[in-house]
Amino acid sequence: MTNPMQARQRPFRNHAARHFLFETDADGRVATITLNRPDKKNPLTFESYEELGDLFRSLARASDVRAVVLTGAKDNFSSGGDVFEIIEPLTRMAMPDLLAFTRMTGEVVRQMRACPQPIVAAVDGICAGAGAILAMAADFRIATPEAKTAFLFTRVGLAGADMGACGILPRIVGQGRAAELLFTGRAMTAAEGLAWGFYNALHERPSLLGEAQRFARTIADGPWFAHAMTKKMLDQEWAMGIDQMIEAEAQAQAICMATGDFTRAFKAFAAKARPAFEGN
Repeated sequence: MTNPMQARQRPFRNHAARHFLFETDADGRVATITLNRPDKKNPLTFESYEELGDLFRSLARASDVRAVVLTGAKDNFSSGGDVFEIIEPLTRMAMPDLLAFTRMTGEVVRQMRACPQPIVAAVDGICAGAGAILAMAADFRIATPEAKTAFLFTRVGLAGADMGACGILPRIVGQGRAAELLFTGRAMTAAEGLAWGFYNALHERPSLLGEAQRFARTIADGPWFAHAMTKKMLDQEWAMGIDQMIEAEAQAQAICMATGDFTRAFKAFAAKARPAFEGN
């Protein structure tokens, strides 16, 4: 008998993206999303925002993808919203349309945080504005020494409160450092980002993408159901008190213990073998 929930899943190995590049490794476990407008340092458009949000939402039904790498083409991550394709039209919009736009951009972050796959941002060169937000919204961030990360909103007369920055960034780098970056709009160097905990590691430019994909593969080959639970708990526990945290994690861990992965890992340990995680 067909499992109706499993029937809702589909492979993404042959997924065709329209406004960026999407590819997976041979078995589909690691997907790489590449922002691919290198002539303009990979800016975002109305269409790419919408497609990114839709893609991260649909990855919840992926039968193959277990981790995602997000990067940019040709030595830059992303310069943020395209000046002429996004910024200029926004200056002519009325409030209801502006709110629809800011909700659409925020939805990308919401779906990045909600999708079960851990996301690794591989950052090189310019990582600015909404590009910095995408890196911030990832679960892990690695960069090159040339990476320059700037939350530029104040430079164009806007608040630093964009796409969740005032809530998420302080949890990564601390309140004081986040305030400095969001008020001044200055670029955070790669060395600062590493020291402050924004970046998990730095790698030279030629090896960046390979290192990101290698790390993503270690995540994908691990207990991916349990990794998805860890990601969910990391998000949900922001707004919990200690009693709620302990109870939520008790329930989460009991669910993971009920999977075959837990039993398989024990048997593999006892046999001095490597466990195979299947997520069921």
